Amino acid sequence: MSTSPLRLAFAGTPDFAAVSLRALIDGPHEIAAVLTQPDRGAGRGKKVVQSPVKQLALAHDLPVLQPESLKGEEIQRRIADLNLDALIVVAYGLIIPRAVLDLPRLACVNVHGSLLPRWRGAAPIQWAIMAGDTETGNTIMKMDAGLDTGPMLLGEALTIGDRETGGELHDRLAAQGARLLSTVLDDLPGHLARAEPQPEDGVTYAHKLSKPGARIDFGLPARGIVNRVRAFNPWPVAWVELNDQPLRIWGAEEAPEAGDDEAEPGRILTVSDEGLLVACGDGAVRLTRLQLPGKKPLTVAEIRRGHPDLFQPGAFLG
Repeated sequence: MSTSPLRLAFAGTPDFAAVSLRALIDGPHEIAAVLTQPDRGAGRGKKVVQSPVKQLALAHDLPVLQPESLKGEEIQRRIADLNLDALIVVAYGLIIPRAVLDLPRLACVNVHGSLLPRWRGAAPIQWAIMAGDTETGNTIMKMDAGLDTGPMLLGEALTIGDRETGGELHDRLAAQGARLLSTVLDDLPGHLARAEPQPEDGVTYAHKLSKPGARIDFGLPARGIVNRVRAFNPWPVAWVELNDQPLRIWGAEEAPEAGDDEAEPGRILTVSDEGLLVACGDGAVRLTRLQLPGKKPLTVAEIRRGHPDLFQPGAFLG
């Protein structure tokens, strides 16, 4: 069923959100305004950059609002003056207070990259991979005052590939989420009438990621280490220290048959062009693609050609 076009505002910030905004731009609905986080400094030079959502909005001459918070009376008045049917929220990054949730005529609608209630929170894509989940998906929900606790309007699962990285899964989920959002908006009143509360069982939380938190603990089993390397690619990127220097890990694989039960986790067992065999909690893990400070990611074979003595059996990664 397709209803008359809706008057919408869109709130989102990163690439994941921009995919949904693109779907709305290409669709039948009116976009009265786009909210996105303020421009931030990025990179070593802290050059101020616009969010992907802002760049897309400006390219299509859409009005952009960039408040530091939605708690102020002025921004709430500006949103109220838009006379919205719905506010669409996708990876916005700011808390939506109750006063804003109550402004649209129909609802505030959120695209969340997991099968709720599993992986509520900021980083559901990466946590699904870290946990070894074999499937995930998207949930379209009506927002309430809780953290990703609102009633579900539509959901759809997809399978996580055995070697799929966080970046690859991100792109597939972004496309799926945009498609499901369009489906919901085709009959938003109907989906709201059929909304289902989230199950009380199976709740997990996907806490925000950080670069310090991406440091690898070789006391973990090989599968857990490999999953973290996959999940943290392309951000924040798994890492360890070698000779007091950070060593980023872009590729790893399990090597259970090659472990040494007596070796201390983190100790390099063997070095070859196939990778560094490193002792871990249940045997060994092979690191296959690494990045030295100031360099691009390379295979271990490529690094050894330029630095033949850098990796030595017996050295410690921690």
